Amino acid sequence: MTALDIRERADSHVPPPLPYPEEALQPVISAHTIGLHYGKHHKGYVETLNKLLTGTQYETLSLRALINATAGKPALATLFNNAAQAWNHTFYWRSLRPQGGAEPPAPLARRIAASFGSLDECKKALAAAATAQFGSGWAWLVLEGDDLKAVKTSDAQTPLTSGATPLLAIDVWEHAYYLDYQNRRADYVNAVLDKLINWEFASDNLG
Repeated sequence: MTALDIRERADSHVPPPLPYPEEALQPVISAHTIGLHYGKHHKGYVETLNKLLTGTQYETLSLRALINATAGKPALATLFNNAAQAWNHTFYWRSLRPQGGAEPPAPLARRIAASFGSLDECKKALAAAATAQFGSGWAWLVLEGDDLKAVKTSDAQTPLTSGATPLLAIDVWEHAYYLDYQNRRADYVNAVLDKLINWEFASDNLG
């Protein structure tokens, strides 16, 4: 099941289990980082979201429906931020896998070649989006119409609200990499792209 299939009721949101043990992404991402990132940050967004939802008209909405219902509404910004971060993190965990990288499945490889020219150029575009994001945020491989694109979003923003189909995500909030890489975000991003990125997940999300 992909992250796009998750349709929990908002009153029962829990972070889905990690798709691998905390130590499985070492040495690129340490078990310490995963434990804090998943166990504190991700779970914290979900716990805050559930508290905010109690007694509201949004209690029964799925995460995706909640994100769309609250996007762009300043009075609901806190709800949006926590819902989007809960969804973004679940998507990020599935965008990684032990012994990742390598070659994408053939259908995705053809789309990458058509949109970027080559897999190397796709990875360069994703790395550029991730490193160019000023401050906290995300880099994404998305499908827009017939084209694949590398895009970035700030803070909790997500391509879900722009009509694009997310295929992969790379978290570039500092808590995703600072314990392992300090200020070397580019090193973290390139290591993820070379050794952990889950092209099979991206291919599944093409639909």
